[in-house]
Amino acid sequence: MKNSILMKSGIPLVIIIVAFVAAAVMISARKPPEQVPVEVPAFLVDAKEVYSENVSFIVHSQGNVVPRNKTTLSAQVSGQVVSLSENFIAGGTFKKGDVLATLEQDDYRTDLKLAEAELAQAQAALQEEIARGKVAEQEWRSVKSVAPPELGLRKPQLAKEQANVKAQEAKLERAKRNLSRTQIIAPYNGIVVERNIDLGQFVSTGSSIGMIYSTDTAEVRLPITDSDLMFVSIASQKSEGAPVKLSATVGGVMRSWQGKLVRSEGVLDTGSRVIYAIVEVEDPYSVHGERGAPLRFGQFVEAQITSRQTENLMVLPRSILRLDNTILTVNDNREIEIKPVEIARTTAKDVFIQSGLGEGSLVVTSAVPNPYNGMKVRLPGDEPVLSDEAKTDKGEDKDKIESNTSSGGE
Repeated sequence: MKNSILMKSGIPLVIIIVAFVAAAVMISARKPPEQVPVEVPAFLVDAKEVYSENVSFIVHSQGNVVPRNKTTLSAQVSGQVVSLSENFIAGGTFKKGDVLATLEQDDYRTDLKLAEAELAQAQAALQEEIARGKVAEQEWRSVKSVAPPELGLRKPQLAKEQANVKAQEAKLERAKRNLSRTQIIAPYNGIVVERNIDLGQFVSTGSSIGMIYSTDTAEVRLPITDSDLMFVSIASQKSEGAPVKLSATVGGVMRSWQGKLVRSEGVLDTGSRVIYAIVEVEDPYSVHGERGAPLRFGQFVEAQITSRQTENLMVLPRSILRLDNTILTVNDNREIEIKPVEIARTTAKDVFIQSGLGEGSLVVTSAVPNPYNGMKVRLPGDEPVLSDEAKTDKGEDKDKIESNTSSGGE
């Protein structure tokens, strides 16, 4: 009875022991899995060939439109305003020579007539004195044979009358000027900005009549940095100024106008360290030319100044230039070369390379993490090439496989 019980309890234990032994034998006899090396190709980059080209730089700036001539009209004589031109109102336009306002002229006409009468009297007195001198000379020669003295010929009296005539002529000229000054005449083609008088108002000498702007020429004052100044062509006696394109949004539509860079103010602003260049635009209100959108005074405009000087440079995207002024290139062996370059100018989008790159150089245009000289890369369309690290890893894996195979054969 006891033996049967021991046999029943020992059988499971034997089965478990046999299972452990069998598993151990199987595990020890198992062959290691075949290791396949991971092939890591060289880093893929985008690159393009670059060549130099003739470049005309464009300098960007902005400024406000102002008139070339801005005049405060003043009364040169006093009087009551008797008439005003229909165009002499804020926003009205006029032509050179138009009468903008007229003052009362009656007193000045009277002064003119009085000056004319006084001149006539002086001229008559002069003619009378000339006649007296001739009579005096005849009487002297009939009595004495010697030369008559000047006093005897009444020459001092003649000089006095001649001076009196000149004085009356000057008085007449002044009366004519004062009469003409009762009319306020436009000195140029322009627009009325402000009017300070009205009908029936008495105006004294020197009082302000109004403010007018010339519409023949507009000016735009553009700030130019010292670094951009070398690319800007300013007008001189030998050459014309650089063309300038002005643009602004008018009524929701982008408009443009053409101007010319005529001069600079010649002094650096002490606060902003910029120099101001002046651009002229002929006929900004399109009075004489084709009717188009007027370039109004006070308008804020963007300016593009095109340099007349061209340089042979390579133009690349700004993102290609590294912080240390170097460029990544690819040589014939498909290796990275880091080349320092000389920069002529940079903008928000482009960089202009003056030297450091040869014609036809392959410049990397894509991002490369941690690049170094001699780094293996490939271009789109190239056969996959293993990098140095991948080749090393592949060689080590191959040695391990051969070693394991030899061990298994033994």
